[in-house]
Amino acid sequence: MSRAVVADAVVVGAGPNGLTAAVELARAGLSVQVYEAADTVGGGARTEELTLPGFRHDPCSAVHPFGVGSPVFRALPLREHGLEWLQPELPLAHPFPDGTAAVLARSVGETAASLGARDAGTYRRLLAPYTGHWDTLAADFFRPQWAGIPHDPYRFLRFGLTGTPPAAVLALRFHDAKARALIAGLAGHAITRLGQPFTGAMAMMFALAAHENGWPVARGGSQAIADALAAHLTELGGTIVTGTTVRKLDELPPARAYVFDTSPTALARIAGLGDAYRGYRYGPSVFKIDYALDGPVPWTAPDARRAGTVHIGPTYTEIGDALNRAVTGRAPQTPFLITAQPSVIDPSRAPEGKHVFWAYAHVPHDWRGDATDAVERQIERFAPGFRDLVLARAVSGPPALAARNANYVGGDIACGAYTGLQAVLRPRLAFNPYTTIRPNVFLCSSATPPGPGVHGMSGHHAARTVLHHLRHAARH
Repeated sequence: MSRAVVADAVVVGAGPNGLTAAVELARAGLSVQVYEAADTVGGGARTEELTLPGFRHDPCSAVHPFGVGSPVFRALPLREHGLEWLQPELPLAHPFPDGTAAVLARSVGETAASLGARDAGTYRRLLAPYTGHWDTLAADFFRPQWAGIPHDPYRFLRFGLTGTPPAAVLALRFHDAKARALIAGLAGHAITRLGQPFTGAMAMMFALAAHENGWPVARGGSQAIADALAAHLTELGGTIVTGTTVRKLDELPPARAYVFDTSPTALARIAGLGDAYRGYRYGPSVFKIDYALDGPVPWTAPDARRAGTVHIGPTYTEIGDALNRAVTGRAPQTPFLITAQPSVIDPSRAPEGKHVFWAYAHVPHDWRGDATDAVERQIERFAPGFRDLVLARAVSGPPALAARNANYVGGDIACGAYTGLQAVLRPRLAFNPYTTIRPNVFLCSSATPPGPGVHGMSGHHAARTVLHHLRHAARH
């Protein structure tokens, strides 16, 4: 005898995508239950006192250029539930040894001017055609690329033709080191070689996001994003059960649909899907350090002192080498660093006069070494005296990242390598990537399109797939 259904949908994993899927299903009138292994919701959007009391750190995501511009987040009443975006004076600075910096500013013009006379016009021609069109571009790019006619076919095609080639090709448009380093740093968020296809599009989307919506932090920390989603879900009648690890599908209550905000590996194990994702590849990891500081980072470049995010890697070649080493399994030597300084704009993150600082370097998958000295030597190149300000540090290599969040297999914070066709065909070749070989089991994590980032769009598209499935089942 089959068990009676007790919920329309059960969601496993309370990260931003799982919570977004749950909210979308609840808004459609379904009864929804969410199960989370950790004691709090959040996944990659958490905030904790990792170092000293009063210092609030983001263990994973900290800055949210795609969150503030997410079509689904914009459609939800998250501000009513406490989410407030704070914009630094500059979204991004990329300092150089001479004390200057390229900047990614809110305007295309200011950004172009920071790159030098020979490259200013090239940058304007690259990005200006897309400014003012974020809504349609985001709708087209934050979805499976083959799903229907684009909202703005002209700009979608133009952007795709420019961005589909590697960042290595995009960088050839520029003459001088500053512009090439800026492009390489933006593409480096993909955690793959700069010669990989689609890395040019990654760089362009990050740049456009800055010009259209900024690169903000959430007041109080990234946890505010997850908390707002959870509060809205509860308001809609959904329930959340934390501290519960799901190992088998039959441990969950009977439901019409099961939605997993997990890695494909975990989904296959829990739902009994066998080797359905045997070809899925995980990528390099990161080595992350959260700092409690006695004062602001002493950058030699003035622009870096007013930026929310700072990229550290003075040349295209140096950044490319650092990424190549991570991809090919070699220990970091002179790492490319992505750093964030949330307390520059959000004083609630640290006691008065103190600061929090967030930095990571790219390292090989499941790497077990210690990159602390390499990271801090690189910071000191552009902020002499940095180490003197360190009150405490929380170090997380790949094993620690994987232990904190099971979706980060081998420490891969992107939940899948951004290489080859997998950059767009995630997690397997299928017309609808959110479905599985079991008709009532779905995947909504960042292993599905549009991929990594705190934007909730994978959850949004998965929820739409679930709703279509349930309506079809009801008709038949």
